[in-house]
Amino acid sequence: MTTTRNDPQSRLPDVAQLIPELKDVAGALFRAAGNGSIPQTTISLIQLRAGQLAGNTYLTIRHTTALRNAGEPEDRITAVASWQDAPYFTDAERAALALVDAVLTPNPTRERVPDELYARVREHYDDRALATLSMAIGQICFFIPLALICKPPPGDPS
Repeated sequence: MTTTRNDPQSRLPDVAQLIPELKDVAGALFRAAGNGSIPQTTISLIQLRAGQLAGNTYLTIRHTTALRNAGEPEDRITAVASWQDAPYFTDAERAALALVDAVLTPNPTRERVPDELYARVREHYDDRALATLSMAIGQICFFIPLALICKPPPGDPS
């Protein structure tokens, strides 16, 4: 049975108020991921994909909104869910999306990031950009538990 809430509220009050150190950690993650070595659009695309893989409405709305505000076309935003066969992404973006899928999707039969995928990603990203891409995935992974456990309302800017 599904319950619809008319007055969505976070399960916890302001987490940043409960854990003041969160602002410092989040700020450091944002600076590390946003160091300019990969396009902000790529970061937003992979973070939207991570929100989709986590099945979290708060994260998907947050990153969809960020992409819209950056002027990304609706076709590209919508196609993130089916990026594998969508014609809207560059090869570098496809490599980044494949990487976030590999990192966040269990694969009991082999390692999550096999050498072939790593080699494909390396075709598009130098050492600094690859480290930044890893940080951008880590950044969203840091926030996934907060989104899933605390369940902030979709559209909440916090």
